[in-house]
Amino acid sequence: VQLQASGGGLVRAGGSLRLSCVVSGTINSPAVMGWYRQAPGEQREPVVRVVDSGSPTYGESVQGRFIFSRDNDEKTMYLQMNNLRPEDTAVYFCGAHDLRILKMYWGQGTLVTVSS
Repeated sequence: VQLQASGGGLVRAGGSLRLSCVVSGTINSPAVMGWYRQAPGEQREPVVRVVDSGSPTYGESVQGRFIFSRDNDEKTMYLQMNNLRPEDTAVYFCGAHDLRILKMYWGQGTLVTVSS
């Protein structure tokens, strides 16, 4: 299994970016798919997670601004980030937690920088 994230970049506060993550290989069900981020000097934190085809659960700081979506045919998940803030600056990782075999897969990370 490999995850390939893309779409990061530099944006001004109030702007938008869309991240993509292509998943190759087979991830069993049940699985937790999601996006995480890690700011400099901080621990990695969940941004949004979804179990199988359930509803996404967003972190409090991104609720109402970020939107998770997925295209199962293309095996791609997305993170639409709106009204970005400087505190959203971080490396964003897509992740897939295969709950059947208890294995976590990570994408390589994509840097999002929000200037004030």
